[in-house]
Amino acid sequence: MPGFPEHDNTPVWFITGCSTGLGRALAELIVQRGWRVVVTARDKHAIADIERSAPERVLALSLDVTRPADIDAAIAATRERFGRIDALVNNAGYGYQSTVEEGEEAEIRAQFDTNVFGLFAMTRAVLPLMREQRKGNIINITSVAGLIGYPGSGYYAASKHAVEGWSDALRAEVLPLGIGVTCVEPGPFRTDWAGRSLRQTTSGIADYADTAAKRLAVTKETSGAQAGDPVKAAQAMVTIANGADAPRHLVLGAWGFNAVVERLEERVRDISMQRDLSLSADFDAEA
Repeated sequence: MPGFPEHDNTPVWFITGCSTGLGRALAELIVQRGWRVVVTARDKHAIADIERSAPERVLALSLDVTRPADIDAAIAATRERFGRIDALVNNAGYGYQSTVEEGEEAEIRAQFDTNVFGLFAMTRAVLPLMREQRKGNIINITSVAGLIGYPGSGYYAASKHAVEGWSDALRAEVLPLGIGVTCVEPGPFRTDWAGRSLRQTTSGIADYADTAAKRLAVTKETSGAQAGDPVKAAQAMVTIANGADAPRHLVLGAWGFNAVVERLEERVRDISMQRDLSLSADFDAEA
C-alpha cells in the first residue's frame, strides 16, 4: 500500500510550483523533516534559498510544466540524484477569473495548459518510477473550486474539476499497484495567490455587476486576511502522504470544509428528488 520506505533511504518528494505559497511552505517543511526533495519553479533562482538550506538533500530545478522537455529533464535529474520519487505534489498552477461570457480564449487555454495538461504530463512522467517501486503517493492540488463552481471563476473551476475527475480514474488504475492519489482542495489561504497567481478579465457587462464582477473585486480585497495557514496546510499534506492509505480528498480549512460538505449534501438531495424521472429513462422491463 502507499507509504514511505522504512529503511535508511529517507523519502523523496517532488513538488512543482515552489516559489511561493503552499508549494514553498511544503518544501520548507520537508527540508525541516530531514527528507529529500526536488523543488521546482519556472525560475529556479526563486527557490535557490531552499536548496542552500540543505544542499545534500535538496535539488532545485527550473521547470515549466507546459514544456515536455523541461519535464523530461527534471525526471532524468531526479533519477540520477535520488533514484526514486515517493511523493509527487502537482502544485504548479494559477487562477483566472472572468465572467463565462467575457472569458478570453487565450487566457482560458493558457490556464488549462498549466492547471490541467501540464499536471497530466507531469504525472505521466512520474508513473513509470512509481510503478517500478510499487509505492508512492500523487497529490494533486486542486481547490474547493474543483468541487464547487463560483461566479467569476467558471474557467478556473473547470480546470480544477477536470483534475478531480481525472484523479478518480487515475486512482482506480494505480491503487492496486501501491500508488495513492489524493486531491487537496484548499479554501482561502493566506498566500500571495491573489497578488501573483491570479489573472482577471474585468467585467464590462452591467448584468453581472452583482454576481461575478462583485466576486472579482472581493477576491483582491480580501487577499492577506484569509483564515488558512499555509504551514498547517503543509503539515496536513505530510500527514496524509506518510500514511498507509492516502485519502481521495483532503479539503483544507474550515470555510472550505463546510462549503464542500454543504454543496455535496445539496447535490445528493437534488439528484434524489429526480429519482423517479431518472429511472424512467431505462427500457421497460420485459414481461
